[in-house]
Amino acid sequence: MVLKNYLILLSIGFIWGSQFIFQELALVSFSPIWIGAIRAVIGAITLIVICKAIGVKSSSKQWALFSVIGLLEASIPFVLVPWGQQDLDSSIAAILMGTLPFYVLLLTPVFIKGASISAANTISVVVGFCGLIILFYPQLSAGTGDINLISSLSIIVAAICFAIALLLLNRVRNEHPLIVARNVLSAASIQLIVIATLTTPFEYKETSSIALISVLYLGAICAGVVYYLYMMCIKRTGPVFTSMTNYIVPAVGVLIGALLTNENISTNTWIALSTILSALFINQVMTKKSKNDSST
Repeated sequence: MVLKNYLILLSIGFIWGSQFIFQELALVSFSPIWIGAIRAVIGAITLIVICKAIGVKSSSKQWALFSVIGLLEASIPFVLVPWGQQDLDSSIAAILMGTLPFYVLLLTPVFIKGASISAANTISVVVGFCGLIILFYPQLSAGTGDINLISSLSIIVAAICFAIALLLLNRVRNEHPLIVARNVLSAASIQLIVIATLTTPFEYKETSSIALISVLYLGAICAGVVYYLYMMCIKRTGPVFTSMTNYIVPAVGVLIGALLTNENISTNTWIALSTILSALFINQVMTKKSKNDSST
């Protein structure tokens, strides 16, 4: 059971960690805002096809909830994160987004009835965040020290939106994870198409088969498939453990980038990855022990 939880979480981390290289390739032909919108649409279509193929049907109509989750999970962060990153180093942006598990931890008692802040979740979140700091320490120590306050706040607000969306997913009842992923992405894709249309005229810069393949991968895999894994992980392990994908994704992105450029992977990257994985292990072991103690 614990091993399967790890495999699901690591799969999410690997898929989302791989998105950075494909986004760079897609930018050759598409603007950032339209990459996000098209990605959401392709992801929704992918999940609709999968649901039809295996005969999974919705058992309830909670479109208002799905729309709110889509707004918080995709639409608002999609606007705030790129805007904030314009005046921030990527390492600072990653650290600020890495505060997401803290918000999930703190807001869990507010959004989930009867939930409390456990020692397992607290320790694992702190250890995981330390791993993120270790990962980006070289860039942080070499920075100028100038941090734009407004840009930083936009990233933090985006992280809080993600956290609330993650917790609201616990209010979805009696639905298959595929259906949840399909409905959230469908709602988000409609919102993002509207935002993209109102803010940025669609412009296809040049014909590039690599860019088209990259957008398809971002949509089908980095939106469609990964959202199903994400919803499954929430259902199996809860929002705090799932939120720690935010620690895995940057580490995987650094590893993939180094492998593709044939660069040596630094020692601090391996230490950071080990620290992050140990945080996941701490969460699962302590949670299991707590459940065993309460049942005896």
